[in-house]
Order: sequence, then C-alpha cells, then structure tokens
Amino acid sequence: MFLLSKEENRFYFVNHSLKFYDYLKENCSTTISAADIKKHLEEKEISVNTTTVYRLLDKLCAENIIIKYSDINSDKAVYQYAGEKGHCREHLHLKCIKCGKVMHLDCGFMDELREHIMEEHHFQLQCSGDLLHGLCEECAKNSDF
Repeated sequence: MFLLSKEENRFYFVNHSLKFYDYLKENCSTTISAADIKKHLEEKEISVNTTTVYRLLDKLCAENIIIKYSDINSDKAVYQYAGEKGHCREHLHLKCIKCGKVMHLDCGFMDELREHIMEEHHFQLQCSGDLLHGLCEECAKNSDF
C-alpha cells in the first residue's frame, strides 16, 4: 500500500506498491487500465485484488501523480503517469488510436490556444484529463485511413 507523509507530501512505498508505481512510470508514454496493472503484477507473482488496484489508482489521481481518462473504446477508465510534479495537467495529450502511444502537446502552441480561447470565446481552458485522438506519424504512414 501507499503511505502518504503529510509533512513531505510524498508517497512511501510498501510491498507491491513499488512494482505498481514502477509499472506506471515505465509506461508513461501510453495509457493503461486497472486490468493491465493487475495482469502485470500477477505476472510478477504479486497477488493483489482489483479493489486494491482501484484504491491505489484513486490515491495517485488525488495526488496528481497520474491522470485518469475515459477510454474511447470502452466505458472503463485508463490512466497515465503524470509525474510527481503533475505538469501533465497543464497541457493536452495526443493519443494514437492505432498503437496507443500518448504524446504531450507541451509547446508554445498551448499558450496560444489558451489565449485564443479566452479572448475569442471567453472560456478558460482546463487541460486535466483531456486527450485528442488521431494517428501518430508512424501509424499514419502505414495506414489506409
């Protein structure tokens, strides 16, 4: 389980939680489901129930370490590691519908987009949990779309 130190505002890892956390970090360029995490842990011969996986995911979401997205292919959620500083909440993400790769739209364009939306549409953009879907360059080259 994760233990949170309020003084230092950081996680301490106990037992299977470290493997859980490492799996999220290793797969930061894609979204993963609770079932993916459970399967990975079982492959590492770590027994964990589904409720525990969701509880840990909820805790990491609350601490802005991961981002929760709605999966366009199902009614289930998928998650992406955002880092301890949570900077992924400041920009949009691009997800390839073919290979699943997630890319950060973390460039000057985001500032221009926010400014345009505020000035022209009087709307303040919140990027947390937002994915734009399409094809990455590699998949677009090899696709019939």
